[in-house]
Amino acid sequence: MTLRKTPLAAAGLGALLVLSACSGGDQNAAAGGPITVDATDTACTVSATTANAGNVTFEVTNKGTKVTEFYLYAEGDRIMGEVENIAPGLTRKLTVEVPEAGTYQTACKPGMTGDGIRGAFTVTGGATRQADANTKLGDATKSYATYVASQSDALLTETQKFADAVKSGKVDDAKARYAPTRVYYERIEPVAEKFGDLDPAIDVREADLEEGQQFTGFHRLEKDLWVTGLQADSAQVADKLVADVTTLVTQAKAIQLTPLDLANGAKELLDEVATGKITGEEEIFSHTDLWDFQANLDGSEAAIQALRPVLAERDPQLVSEVDAQFKNVQTLLDAQRAGDGFKYYTELSQDQIREFASAVDALSEPLSRTAEVVAQ
Repeated sequence: MTLRKTPLAAAGLGALLVLSACSGGDQNAAAGGPITVDATDTACTVSATTANAGNVTFEVTNKGTKVTEFYLYAEGDRIMGEVENIAPGLTRKLTVEVPEAGTYQTACKPGMTGDGIRGAFTVTGGATRQADANTKLGDATKSYATYVASQSDALLTETQKFADAVKSGKVDDAKARYAPTRVYYERIEPVAEKFGDLDPAIDVREADLEEGQQFTGFHRLEKDLWVTGLQADSAQVADKLVADVTTLVTQAKAIQLTPLDLANGAKELLDEVATGKITGEEEIFSHTDLWDFQANLDGSEAAIQALRPVLAERDPQLVSEVDAQFKNVQTLLDAQRAGDGFKYYTELSQDQIREFASAVDALSEPLSRTAEVVAQ
């Protein structure tokens, strides 16, 4: 999640976006224990600023008053790993595979917005990639890469059709294409978020705009279609969306994902549901949140399915738990279907929303343990 807020997140980070506040010491994490991160509203204290190449685990505790996120960035702000939606008082773990030496950055994001409170993090040595060392993990990454490629191709095709409808002034057609097109994006969002500014350019919400940031992408056109009517620059926004999606597709097909990317991504997609779709904040103008909800669930299941041979071998009980909770969430979603799609978010009762939230929490718990199993 590049730019997201929840009702619990306070606005404005201002002077918090500094690098030095994140440094916490020079000790090396070579001993193998988790690197602790104390996140507050004004600091991001990391217990070690160097680690050996391989799997690196961070244990993040939110000691502040704002919901926060933690990231490990590579050069160019490429996201190596992230853990989101850490409420005050909670501790979350993030395990990332970093097989190559280099200079990286850690970042805490109080309020889940902005560039974050960053600090330098150095990885030394080298390590064999999990996907190279284990045939089943290698097969998992290849399988998921095929899934990402197919969803990316479909995203580009449907985005072009959606953009053409916008540019032709065919409002009803564009509205009908909007939610089904976004499905392909929402399924692979953890991959999309790895590429710097592409995710916000394509998917930023108006409520999450930073000062001076241009409102572009799907949600800008969503507002044009459902609220303001098409604007003088709607066609240009549509062309930019196609260009950005084209760049995303190229980069998504080229990226070398790790098995932990799959495990972490499966959980991230449920975090997306919890912080946007269940609250109705994602599709604030069209209210098509349940289409996104289903897509996030699909993407999470695809990642777990790719990892299934490894997870079943190492922790069959965990697989059973995950399967049961996926089925439970899917049953709730199926009950809200309408024709080829879903009811609008505004048609849900508060009891139904609470039931969804509870089911997503129940699924998130076993999903949060898959990364640890994959890292064994």
